[in-house]
Amino acid sequence: MSYQDGFYEIYPVPPLAWSRGKRVLNQAENGKIFRFLREQGIQRLIYGGNAMVYHMTLGQYSEMVEWLSGLTSEAEIIPAVGPSYGRALDQAAVARGRRFHSLLVLPSNSDPRDAAGLEAGLREISQAAGLPLTLYIRDEANFGSNKEAGLDMVARLMEAKVCVNIKYAVVRNDPGDDAYLRALLARVAPSRVISGIGERPAVVHLRDFKLAGFTTGSGVIAPKLCHDLLNACVAHNYARAEQIRRAFLPLEDLRDAWGPPKVLHHAVALAGIADTGPVLPFLTPLDSEQLAQLEPVAKNLSRENASAAEASGNLKRAESFTA
Repeated sequence: MSYQDGFYEIYPVPPLAWSRGKRVLNQAENGKIFRFLREQGIQRLIYGGNAMVYHMTLGQYSEMVEWLSGLTSEAEIIPAVGPSYGRALDQAAVARGRRFHSLLVLPSNSDPRDAAGLEAGLREISQAAGLPLTLYIRDEANFGSNKEAGLDMVARLMEAKVCVNIKYAVVRNDPGDDAYLRALLARVAPSRVISGIGERPAVVHLRDFKLAGFTTGSGVIAPKLCHDLLNACVAHNYARAEQIRRAFLPLEDLRDAWGPPKVLHHAVALAGIADTGPVLPFLTPLDSEQLAQLEPVAKNLSRENASAAEASGNLKRAESFTA
């Protein structure tokens, strides 16, 4: 992947479909999600929190890696590992020899850690996998209580190419007021950092901080709208970008209210993309009342995406005819 200045992309973070009655991957339904995204121009995918990697057994993780490794000729794929050192090291061994772009290191705030110890462990995980890492920052304390030491550690790992990019997902009431992000960008080029909280802060992150793109959960249902949002930001048409962004907020509001991974898991099924099956423990499925509220939201976003894709197709046909 090129990380030159001016290179922008979206990174969908899809759920995984599980077979009913047993906790194994449903290959056919996962293929439908992957194919839907590829057909709408998606080139990079992250399998992390929405795929419930946090709650997988090592056997389930191995099954996921085997499936994903067969898709690396079609897309750049970033599976997650962790969040603990031991778990990440075991998963890194499973991923070794695969042609993945990198491994996303899941964050955790409940474990004892410090910047120097994390640096040593992350280097070992990368070496065990034979792959670089993508760091996931969800909280200012992710790299220990000494924030400056943590950011310096990130800079060293990026300089050494142990890490190749950063998923920045610290939630702010005002995403434009973020001293920690500014401190990170004083050490790491914005072209190596992607906004990691979906559409809600994406416009501000791209406009004010010049980040290199954004991850998306809701964009699994509406990848064309995500591309339109990104393209509007690249063209500095921020009014248009804000208009597109608003289409995602009803689903994002439900994800924030009930839990982002499981809401997306159900929404992908309700939108008719694939039968995602049951969720993994420690999560519970949405109840019938929640599903009834979610269904029109998911379907409406899917319709808006289809309309955007159709309009784009008509525009391309018109341009071709004019040419």
